[in-house]
Amino acid sequence: MGFLARVNEKGIRARAAVAASAVAVAATIWGVATLVESGHETADQNVSRQRDPDDAARGPQQQPERIPEGIAHASESGGNAVNITIDDGPDPRWTPKVLDVLEKYDVKATFCMIGPQAKAHPGLVKKVVAAGHRLCDHTMDHDTAMDKKPVAYQEQQILDAKRLIEEAAGGGAKVEYYRAPGGAFTPDSRRLAAANGMRPLGWNVDTKDFGKPGSPAIVDAVKREIGNGPTVLFHDGGGNRAQTVEALDQVLAWLKEQGRPTGFPVRTDPETVDRTSPDAG
Repeated sequence: MGFLARVNEKGIRARAAVAASAVAVAATIWGVATLVESGHETADQNVSRQRDPDDAARGPQQQPERIPEGIAHASESGGNAVNITIDDGPDPRWTPKVLDVLEKYDVKATFCMIGPQAKAHPGLVKKVVAAGHRLCDHTMDHDTAMDKKPVAYQEQQILDAKRLIEEAAGGGAKVEYYRAPGGAFTPDSRRLAAANGMRPLGWNVDTKDFGKPGSPAIVDAVKREIGNGPTVLFHDGGGNRAQTVEALDQVLAWLKEQGRPTGFPVRTDPETVDRTSPDAG
């Protein structure tokens, strides 16, 4: 092939390449325009829109609170405050009476509920929440030997009860604590509770009201043991709680005379594992 022929052939190839490039660019522009007009987005555009468009209006996203696994005893209201906790309900006869006493003194308490009891009496659970009290998971069956049972059993006891209590409460109410029956905590049960938003909750004063020792004995137990710490254990379930109701009234009157406020147990401070009573709770 002569020199002029070779030059001519190269020129034809160059023009063809330029034309092909122009066609490709035009096709790309047409394709993008078509996708945008039809309401679709490219992969890169989609990555930048993973967040809800309302997120900007809400401001920075809050990190979920970290619930420690350590057993709580202290009060959110400070060193002189007392935490009133009520176990084993709700009970259709006694829970309303306990609520009346609490309302009389404008005191908020933490109710540690049994899962099936909450399911059986959802109206009472709602009433507890509506009055401004907090909810605590006290397992499905109140098995005081659950610390000797497999982890799967502990998980079922804790998480099934939490679900039933929250379903009974409705309205997005949350169970904020977990109290092991009889103080039968284990590292696994504490870990499970904390991972599911519930602070393990102990007590410092066991009033022994469950055994019905008489109202004066229940009141004396509080006055005698309140120096051990701020969290006091009462019961609204498990039988006749007339003595508890009477004693609770007297205890709250005494606390008022002493100028001692009441509050809720801590949930998110870095407390370490601390003592619990070995007795039934």
